[in-house]
Amino acid sequence: MRSNQFLFWAALSLTFFLSSSFASLPEDNAVLTVEITNIKNTRGVVQIGLYKRAENFPKPGKQYKMKRIKPKGKTLKYQFSGLKPGKYAVAIYHDENGDKVCNRNLIGVPTEAYAFSRNFRPSLSTPRFNQCYVSLKKARTISIKLVY
Repeated sequence: MRSNQFLFWAALSLTFFLSSSFASLPEDNAVLTVEITNIKNTRGVVQIGLYKRAENFPKPGKQYKMKRIKPKGKTLKYQFSGLKPGKYAVAIYHDENGDKVCNRNLIGVPTEAYAFSRNFRPSLSTPRFNQCYVSLKKARTISIKLVY
C-alpha cells in the first residue's frame, strides 16, 4: 500500500512540475529585424521607435521600445527581440543634429529624414497605426527607406 501512495505522490509531483515548467516558458520570443536604407550621411543618430499600441503611434516618448544608433554607412540593421507575437509599427527619424527631436518646418513637415513601417508615406497628416503596422509571429525582417 505504501508503494502505491509513493507512486501516486511522485506522479502528481512530476505532473505539477512539468505543467508549471511549460507554463513558465517565455511567450516573448518573437524577433523583429528593422533594416533602414537610404541613409545619406553619418551625422547624428538614427532613432527607431517600436510601437504596439495604436493610441501611442507615433508619439515621441510613447514607444514600446526605442533605440538610437550612430549610422556608419548607407544602411543599418537593428533587432528587437523578446517580443510577443502581434501587431507592431515602426517610426524612424535621422536626428542629424543630435537634439533628440525630429525637427519640423513652420507647417509641420519634418526637416530631418523620417520613415514608417510598410514604407508608408503620409501626405498631409501623421500616419495612423493601422496604415503602418506589421504582423509578427516568430521572426520577421522589414526594410524601411528613409525620406529626406
